Amino acid sequence: MHASPNVDPAEIAHFNRMADMWWDPHGKMGQLHAINDLRLAFITDRIGVAAPRVVDVGCGGGILAEALARHGASVTGIDLSDLSLKIARQHAERGGLDIDYRYLDVETLAASEAHAFDAVTCMEMLEHVPHPERVIAACARLLKPGGMAFFSTINRTFKAFAFAIVAGEYILGLLPRGTHSYAKLIKPVEMRRWAGAAGLEFRAVASLMYNPLTRRFRVAPDREDINYMACFATRS
Repeated sequence: MHASPNVDPAEIAHFNRMADMWWDPHGKMGQLHAINDLRLAFITDRIGVAAPRVVDVGCGGGILAEALARHGASVTGIDLSDLSLKIARQHAERGGLDIDYRYLDVETLAASEAHAFDAVTCMEMLEHVPHPERVIAACARLLKPGGMAFFSTINRTFKAFAFAIVAGEYILGLLPRGTHSYAKLIKPVEMRRWAGAAGLEFRAVASLMYNPLTRRFRVAPDREDINYMACFATRS
């Protein structure tokens, strides 16, 4: 595989250092476990295809990929953190899951398997690459006509800086310190603009809202808050 220019080596190094944390629900990656069922429902409620073929872009240790596979999807997971992929493969094997994990970037996959997937998921990844608009465009190319794309990221607002970065990483310890850079966060209007340019039509948005008293998340439909999810579809 040729190295993609749409990669930040510092981000890859960061996630390689975190690789052993992926499957500890009580550790620094515990937030991803806490929101996984909510993200899964947002996705599976909208795909509308039995046994869909799904690619999880930036799959990390495979938390969402495994949930999709257990829900009946045929899953391909791609990432450029080789240590995270090693953890993902090992965990899937122990669970008896057949997930196609590949050390690959999304633009390379889109060049070889265009229009091959019913759905694409790209969760908490766009804010970690130099050119998120290129990731969105490649995700669109991967989809069949009428296919669904799901993205999640963090809004670039002062509220997000205060709660997601300062509180989430440095006070509450919900994520490892240094996971997010404010300048790389993405406003919903930017995501919609890039998606539209890639031929995707907006379908739905929702935000994951955290209650620090109960330490639980809930989904707020039609809301673009700190941590938001958006669904788009290719034009049939």
